[in-house]
Amino acid sequence: MTSNAPDRILRLNAVLERTGLSRATLYRKIQSGTFPKQIRIAERCTGWRESTINEWMRDPIYYTVDSR
Repeated sequence: MTSNAPDRILRLNAVLERTGLSRATLYRKIQSGTFPKQIRIAERCTGWRESTINEWMRDPIYYTVDSR
């Protein structure tokens, strides 16, 4: 049975906890294109789609951000 659960938005602390990365390493990886970019939730609030974090976690070494 397939679940149609909505894609959750994860905040920074949840992403750091799930990935085990430090804040500096996470932002360095975003800059180099080897970690998913944040999405804007509000004017001063960002997060990551849970599905993109799960995708990164399946294969973190070969993950690259699509340049669409």
